[in-house]
Amino acid sequence: MSIDRSQLMKHFLDFSVVVTGFSKFNLQGTDQVAAYYATIEKVVGDEILAELLRTFHRLAEQATGNQLIMDRGMRTDIFGSEKLGPIARNIIKLWYVATWYQLPQSWRDNFGVKENDVTFVVSPQAYPEGLLWPAIGVNPPAAKAPGYGTWSSPPVITLR
Repeated sequence: MSIDRSQLMKHFLDFSVVVTGFSKFNLQGTDQVAAYYATIEKVVGDEILAELLRTFHRLAEQATGNQLIMDRGMRTDIFGSEKLGPIARNIIKLWYVATWYQLPQSWRDNFGVKENDVTFVVSPQAYPEGLLWPAIGVNPPAAKAPGYGTWSSPPVITLR
């Protein structure tokens, strides 16, 4: 079954919504969807990324909106997978802190060392767009000013 790149990008965005807890609107608003997809593709290769996204798409189709079935499938078929789990966890980290972390040694032993699999920040633009900042309710240090005079009021903590 062949899926074109645009379809895989859609699956990537859908997968990212599920694993980050942020909406498509929020993820697209970071302007990092294509950059993160390209980063993962460059590190692990298009075949492994496609396998992850096809697995996710299959689970989503099987679950047909049933969150319990989806959660169980994600736990067993993706996060429980020796091959896909470390990549899925890295995708979450990528979204939150804009950093790709080198895959674990056990993954590299079993699936091969990838030339681009080193720890790195995707880009200077990705850092201030990390989901960490809205998740904790602050602006990224030295990257997005909070606004004139905001220092004069105590912080407001919002609960989701």
